[in-house]
Amino acid sequence: MRSADHIDRFRTDLSRLTAADRIGLAVSGGPDSMALLHLAAALPGRIEAATVDHGLRVEGAAEAALVARACAALGVPHATLHVEVARQASIQAAARRARYEALAGWARGRGLAVVATAHHADDQAETMLMRLGRGAGLPGLSGIRESCDLGGVLLIRPLLGWRRADLTAIVQGVEVADDPSNADPRHDRTHARAFLAMAGNRLDPARLAATAAHLAEAEAALDWMAGEAIRSRVERVGDGRILADLEGLPREIARRILARLIGESDSLVDGPTLDSAMARLDAGQVATLGALKLSPGRRISIEKAPPRR
Repeated sequence: MRSADHIDRFRTDLSRLTAADRIGLAVSGGPDSMALLHLAAALPGRIEAATVDHGLRVEGAAEAALVARACAALGVPHATLHVEVARQASIQAAARRARYEALAGWARGRGLAVVATAHHADDQAETMLMRLGRGAGLPGLSGIRESCDLGGVLLIRPLLGWRRADLTAIVQGVEVADDPSNADPRHDRTHARAFLAMAGNRLDPARLAATAAHLAEAEAALDWMAGEAIRSRVERVGDGRILADLEGLPREIARRILARLIGESDSLVDGPTLDSAMARLDAGQVATLGALKLSPGRRISIEKAPPRR
């Protein structure tokens, strides 16, 4: 059951992330998101909720109906969003993209500038372990962000400082959905969750989440440094080329500058591809990334690659 202390804590966490009058909630029906719903219901007239039915499980419609009933009982407007998920190598990744696109569209349509999800400290710890196993760099190890842009809507995660057990206690006695995919051994998160449970106090999720927060601060500092360097070291010339003076910069700052400039001109580039391009530039060779050509020199030149014949 939620208590006055729970509500006060939630209000504090929420106010730190947004001052918006109205907030959308992403509620799947699981214990975590139902706890978010019950906490936010203490803000009458300020919240609306949406459930995304990915069409991947037969239980999806029943779970959306469960959330709709809970919202009706709490006086919270609710919508079910139906999406189609592309059948590809990573169904989870495709479902995530479709879910966030649907939530952003729903929020814009309802005039909601902010959407909150129920990610918590245990999710953060699991994410960090998964990314460690994949050899992630600082951006990946920074974990789940407290806030980010979602197609013009601010996505916030006010429960990142809460433990899963805290949220489960809030919805004790409340009907919630049980997603069997959470125990599917094909998913990395299932193994990360089992590893943390086995480690017990020797690997505290709250401390792992705190480490991710520290790394996020370092990530923000490096991003700021890259932005400052772009202002003083990058020139956009009349023929559409971009000239970047990266001489003497720490490699990580140079890497971030290139990633930003490539993103401006073409599209996002993954880490290994960018590293390969930088290695070619270091060797005095031209690198091609999608529709872009990167040429070495005192200043690296970024321009549209000529069409292939």
